[in-house]
Amino acid sequence: MSREADPAAPFQTLVELCRHHASVRGPELAYRWLRDGEVEDRTLTFSQLDLEARTIAAQLQASGLSGGRALLLYGSGLDFISAFVGCLYGGVTPVPVSAPRRNQGLSKLHRIALDSQATMVLTTETLLEDAHIRCREDSVLGTLRCFSTDSLPSALAERWQEPDVSGETLALLQYTSGSTGSPKGVAATHGNLLENQSMIAEAFGHSDETVFVGWLPLHHDMGLIGNVLQPLYLGIPCTLMAPEAFAQKPVRWLRAISRYGGTTSGAPNFAYELCVKRVPEERREGLDLGSWKVAYNGAEPIRPETMERFAQAFRPYGFREAAFYPCYGLAEATLFVTGGLSDAPPVTSTFDGMALNRRRVAEAGDDPSGCRRLVGCGRPWKGLKVIAVNPATSVACEPDEIGEIWISGKSVAQGYENQPGLSEATFHAHLADTGEGPFLRTGDLGFVRDGQLFVTGRLKDLIIIRGRNHYPQDIEWTVGLSHPFLRPGCGAAVALEANGEDDRLVVIQEIDRKGAAALASEGSQAAEALSLAVRAAVVRQHGLRVHDLVLIHPGTLPKTSSGKVRRRASCEQYLNGTLPMVYPEIQSTGVVDRQRAGARHASHRVQTPGES
Repeated sequence: MSREADPAAPFQTLVELCRHHASVRGPELAYRWLRDGEVEDRTLTFSQLDLEARTIAAQLQASGLSGGRALLLYGSGLDFISAFVGCLYGGVTPVPVSAPRRNQGLSKLHRIALDSQATMVLTTETLLEDAHIRCREDSVLGTLRCFSTDSLPSALAERWQEPDVSGETLALLQYTSGSTGSPKGVAATHGNLLENQSMIAEAFGHSDETVFVGWLPLHHDMGLIGNVLQPLYLGIPCTLMAPEAFAQKPVRWLRAISRYGGTTSGAPNFAYELCVKRVPEERREGLDLGSWKVAYNGAEPIRPETMERFAQAFRPYGFREAAFYPCYGLAEATLFVTGGLSDAPPVTSTFDGMALNRRRVAEAGDDPSGCRRLVGCGRPWKGLKVIAVNPATSVACEPDEIGEIWISGKSVAQGYENQPGLSEATFHAHLADTGEGPFLRTGDLGFVRDGQLFVTGRLKDLIIIRGRNHYPQDIEWTVGLSHPFLRPGCGAAVALEANGEDDRLVVIQEIDRKGAAALASEGSQAAEALSLAVRAAVVRQHGLRVHDLVLIHPGTLPKTSSGKVRRRASCEQYLNGTLPMVYPEIQSTGVVDRQRAGARHASHRVQTPGES
């Protein structure tokens, strides 16, 4: 990494960094936006970004709002970036949120506004009127001042005053995705953000020659830290498109990398799987992925099969399997925690599946059906420490034990906003035998082998049936591949009490459009064949009986904005009977007592810090 591309040392805040780039790289491209993922719609140079940020900041300062918190309520586009930097320039803490769709309620936005103690909403002129209309009836949202940031006169920028901020100043409230509970606001300082950016740049092998391409939601940590702040940190260009553009036509992502010579771009595992399934050979013509050096993969279970299929499909178009970069991170650690060497191929190891279910690490035996392949997520960087700890005893695990992943280092955030008890339990853990700490308790399970972190699942999602542990993502993967009508990565496996007996397995699974049409035309015959395939696969791979199989319409499984399965929300919809079922008759109705199960579904007997 060149000295020019690592500006962390001389700057203590993101404001200083942005001002430096505006001065040194003013006319150079910072961000490019592709409308519909294809057409160049708008660009921002570093000087233009600085001007828009000073304009927004001056308005906030003139309105007496410095020191407050602002909900950033934006659709897809570069206006979000200007508003985010404008908040930093104005001494206001940005709170990125997902703009609710018209048919969505405001309950999540209400909770975030209340928890963050927001005093204002920043949005665009187009969304301003709708925001006023929708928010004014809410007891909390209705009290916030609303501003459109894309219609302010640029002359305001002359009135901007540099804020009094330091590396310890709060720079961001990043609300967690809520995959296992209610969203919580992670408080990150300027110092946290700069430390994590330096770590990403070093681990990914970035330089001033790096070219970013991305489609991840900008309000979410993976999109914000990875696709907004890392290019800004380095002073390099980034080409962006809306998540919807990628979802509609995944080939747009690959074409953008090909067109602009993208060297770094990534996404959760499901995106690579989607490209394999929905980019047929005839749409691959003309692709040149030879520039792609870092194809990072994170935010959900990383499947070796997915990487192999993607590499095989796109190898003829220049993609190198060594470009895959499995990594691990979470908002509570600002984002990035572990990753490999940027020029080394991914590390994949095979383990005894039954031992993993008992939270033990053992080499795989001769029977391939009992094996489980895991992808290594690399090592920690820049002094960050990662260990596996027994969550019940708070003692570090032996090398052959699986435990909760604990983290310590400079990029670990300050805690959860307005939740001192939860922050203390989650961000200030100490080892019981040595007193070493503080550590961040992640709620993730895993182990370290030969310096590589292997993640096995979520402690809160762990399924326990007849005393045996099962990782839901493994069951979901088995189900998704068991029949061509099912959508891999679009299922939820949960365990519920069944009429006072042992917990029993319930699988909620999306079916694709062809499958829905087949069930509508063929009825019970197609349903029975599909049900048999699912149940046989789960018995064969996991030794479990599926007691309820619930098929739902495509795109209806509850997920976070980053694509994580919201198992708790899925379970709640199952219990209250609101799942959008395609073929209700396929269920083994009556097996699970939903009323009695409702009191027990939250944690399956496992409680950890951070759960709510």
